[in-house]
Amino acid sequence: MNLILVGPPGAGKGTQGEILSEKLNIDTISTGAMLRAAIKNDTEVGKLAKQYINEGKLVPDDVIIKVVKERLSEPDCEGGFILDGFPRTTAQAQALKESGIRIDKVLSIEVPDDVIVERLSSRRECSKCAAPYHIVFHKPLKEGVCDKCGGALIQRADDNPETIKNRLKVYHEQTEPIKDFYEGEGLLVRAVGQSSIEDTTKEVFKALGLEV
Repeated sequence: MNLILVGPPGAGKGTQGEILSEKLNIDTISTGAMLRAAIKNDTEVGKLAKQYINEGKLVPDDVIIKVVKERLSEPDCEGGFILDGFPRTTAQAQALKESGIRIDKVLSIEVPDDVIVERLSSRRECSKCAAPYHIVFHKPLKEGVCDKCGGALIQRADDNPETIKNRLKVYHEQTEPIKDFYEGEGLLVRAVGQSSIEDTTKEVFKALGLEV
């Protein structure tokens, strides 16, 4: 299955992507990881991307598409792949279609904004080892202290409520319209995010027609 994951920040795309990756035995690929790999491997496209990044500019869509195409042509993607974090805009979705890369389904994980704000503002991470915690769903044994290394737990700067609201605004304006694009292509399926990972997985599998 060639799959795209869509959803607001904090919807659980990363977690569900890992679960689907294991279930379907295919790789989850993020745009960031693809760019880093292309730059590290010093490919022609990687050199081009590096030039934009070094100049502090956004990597243009046509370069991103080349990076994606380059990565998806590798042998480990022959049996399928999961794209997380790409495409981010309708223009990228259109370019991906025109590049000839086949997409079987686009899964949208739907979570209301107020739930996202509450969920992300409750995240914490260890200041020393970066282990993740959540003050509702994954509490440390001792409040404010990492179970693994004893480091102090902190809230990431991008997890404060105002920053989260800004990130959601960008998502609704720039990325959410791709759902309409893929609905028009007959590829969009929806799963409503639940309060637990397990229940969300059930909804995801149901949407994709997979057995739990």
